[in-house]
Amino acid sequence: MPEPNRMIEQAVSHALRLAQSWPHWDGTPIPADDRFYTPHKAIRRIGDHLIDHLAEVEARLAGVPTIPDRWHASAITTPGDLAVFTAADLAEAESRLTRLAQIWTVRLAGLTAEQLDRREPGAWTIREIAEHLSDTYYADAVGWLSGVPQVR
Repeated sequence: MPEPNRMIEQAVSHALRLAQSWPHWDGTPIPADDRFYTPHKAIRRIGDHLIDHLAEVEARLAGVPTIPDRWHASAITTPGDLAVFTAADLAEAESRLTRLAQIWTVRLAGLTAEQLDRREPGAWTIREIAEHLSDTYYADAVGWLSGVPQVR
């Protein structure tokens, strides 16, 4: 398994590779488990997930209480999630997500093994959070859209 400071970067790279096909999305929400996903929803969830856990990690490292998560996450599909996904949307997602991944990479690289693995009651370790964020579920829910030559 890669080092925690690279896991998130790799997950974001995977998501953005899949997203190369999303400007060809036909507008039909894609079922995955008990929910529906669209390109915009996948990008929203990846970004929100990175921000949510970054706030949690920073608060813990600063020794202050975390702000409770009140987002509806993937339980809702917003009107914006249903919008056409354009090449401009892809470019914006690339800028946003690669910057968030870089913040995580730099932050995690600066932590000691003790900080990464410190257990706090009722919480994952920071290493476990990084592993959790390396899950590519949201991007994989949309996947590579058929009919588009795959980029490697």
